[in-house]
Amino acid sequence: MVTVENLTKCYGSFTAVSNLSFEIGGGHVYGFLGPNGAGKSTTMNIMAGCLSASEGNIKIGGYDIFEEPKKAKRLIGYLPEQPPLYMNETPAEYLKFVGEAKGLKGQELKQHVENVIVQTHIEDVRNCLVSKLSKGYKQRVGIAQALLGSPEVIILDEPTAGLDPVQIVEIRDLVKQLGQTHTVIFISHILSEVQAICEKVLIIAKGRLVAFDEPGNLEKLLLGSNEILFTAEASAAETNNILKSIEDITEWDLTEKDNGIVTANVKTGTSSPYEVCRTLFFAFASEEKALLEIKPKKASLEDVFIELTENREENL
Repeated sequence: MVTVENLTKCYGSFTAVSNLSFEIGGGHVYGFLGPNGAGKSTTMNIMAGCLSASEGNIKIGGYDIFEEPKKAKRLIGYLPEQPPLYMNETPAEYLKFVGEAKGLKGQELKQHVENVIVQTHIEDVRNCLVSKLSKGYKQRVGIAQALLGSPEVIILDEPTAGLDPVQIVEIRDLVKQLGQTHTVIFISHILSEVQAICEKVLIIAKGRLVAFDEPGNLEKLLLGSNEILFTAEASAAETNNILKSIEDITEWDLTEKDNGIVTANVKTGTSSPYEVCRTLFFAFASEEKALLEIKPKKASLEDVFIELTENREENL
């Protein structure tokens, strides 16, 4: 659906996007992540036809955004971080104006406006001034304008920024629904919501792609598959003796609490942490020591993001 090849954007001597390439298919929600200044908004603005590129090309549904901009732009709906709303109009009036700008007319325009109003659940405020709407409803109106014309690709730049928890959940649910019928590119700094709604994640740093995969697979990049965390009702000395008896455990770090509890992070020489968990359980049981908690250590998407964008930046 979207193909980006060797995209580069320079502002004088500064390179905002550097030789960026990726391809995304249809009917999914893609997270687009990166630290501030990584080139996210620049890339999306070029993709939406709002900026030129220094090098490279972008195709939307097979149409080159630079050589066939009208055909390519018909396939794109774009919600920038600051929704382009007219405060002195109602959502119905504003959407009619945007629809006309997109080339919709007559009954087709009327039907499209009605469809996006229903789809974004703004029926109750359709005739209120935009200036009187809550932040959440303004975001919904912004998403509605992006949906006009039934574009195949929807780009949403920080659609939940500034919303309260209830509004965030509502927008997340809406984005999930859109992903069933559109290709959605979801830009956000809130990693938990990217993890919750995105099927694949692109991460860029210093204008370059550093990762593109499913959230679960990205976590496996840093998954401590050979690390186990546990809490036991035992002393440090007793725990050390037990751990020394288990061949697959190579090293460990213990913290002894005042109440006779010890916590530990152990590393193993095997890729099967659950087998080691089983061995640990029976080892402590044989010494009549209670294991209160035990689990393989996992990396979060936040861990992956930090590792790929901060800890490796010097290598880019």
